[in-house]
Amino acid sequence: MKKILPLLVSFYCTMLCAQSEHDHRLGRALEFPDIPAYKTLKCDFHQHTVFSDGQVWPNIRVMEALMDGLDAISLTEHLEYQPHKADIPHPDRNRSHEIALQEAKDHDLIIVRGSEITRSMPPGHNNAIFLEDNNKLLIDDSVAVFKEAKKQGAFVFWNHPAWVSQRPDGVAKLTDMHKMLIKEELLNGIEVVNMYTYSDEALQIALDNNMTIMGTSDIHGLIDWDYEVNKGGHRPVTLVFAKERNADAIKEGLENRRTVVSFNDLLIGRDEFLIPLIESSLKIKNASYSGKSNVLTVTIENLSSTTFSLKNKSDYTFHDHADLLTIKPGENTFEVKTIDRLSNISLSFEVLNAVNVPKNHPLVVLKGSF
Repeated sequence: MKKILPLLVSFYCTMLCAQSEHDHRLGRALEFPDIPAYKTLKCDFHQHTVFSDGQVWPNIRVMEALMDGLDAISLTEHLEYQPHKADIPHPDRNRSHEIALQEAKDHDLIIVRGSEITRSMPPGHNNAIFLEDNNKLLIDDSVAVFKEAKKQGAFVFWNHPAWVSQRPDGVAKLTDMHKMLIKEELLNGIEVVNMYTYSDEALQIALDNNMTIMGTSDIHGLIDWDYEVNKGGHRPVTLVFAKERNADAIKEGLENRRTVVSFNDLLIGRDEFLIPLIESSLKIKNASYSGKSNVLTVTIENLSSTTFSLKNKSDYTFHDHADLLTIKPGENTFEVKTIDRLSNISLSFEVLNAVNVPKNHPLVVLKGSF
């Protein structure tokens, strides 16, 4: 015990130092600014605990979400797949949600009731969130279970459509059943990112069928372990652009497809929300000339957790870079050859770490006056 105590003291001192230097969440919290007219809410709506095939108790998922600075989560246990039932028999499929609610009651975290409908293809695995009672989804018929979810007012999305266990080629494709579910408004969204995978084909399906673009961790183990948080990694999340910070507003945002997915340093979404998010994240903080030089020193402040890769598309060239810029979180300074002295500047960039359509990147314009 004498040897362990100094180690514990050192560990907590390290945590407190990180807390004071960075953030009350130890500097690991995901940060994204609000966009005009909406709050940007960070959500992970696909997670598991020991109440299905996960490896932790539900309260751990709440703790991890608080550390990551999330706004909302759902513990979407498999309804049908219960590998731990010999050790944790639970006839009530709402139990995981209730434990998470209890853990979160004194914290500013929204807990959404959800379940994973676990079937072979088609329809594969799908998450129903904003449910009233998970137990009522214990239905054998694969279409009837979607109808029950809709009856409860749920938002339903297709999980890992490119999962090689159900799609050996890794290519997401719509089946006739999926087409029917979409047509009948029983299927509302699709994961373009699941765990460590991104699917161009799933993104195209979302765009072609007016579905909500989703990204989730699908975590079974520990977030810190699986996503190497100690090395700067983080889970994928769905950014929902909501009118208020509450469950009803999140649901309304999802139903109206106001989302962008954050996956490592990749952002995926429709231009109408992706571009405002990027332009709200990157601000020209200041710009100035030195002495008699006509080279403008520009500082861009990145207000997000994402490191941006920008390709210059403006009429200017840089004095200290080629046409590619890496903009890390915080302040980034570079030099622009403006030829003449200006009182304002407009810089156009192709955002290489953002995708609006498969194999395509959005263009943004950053403006500053000085």
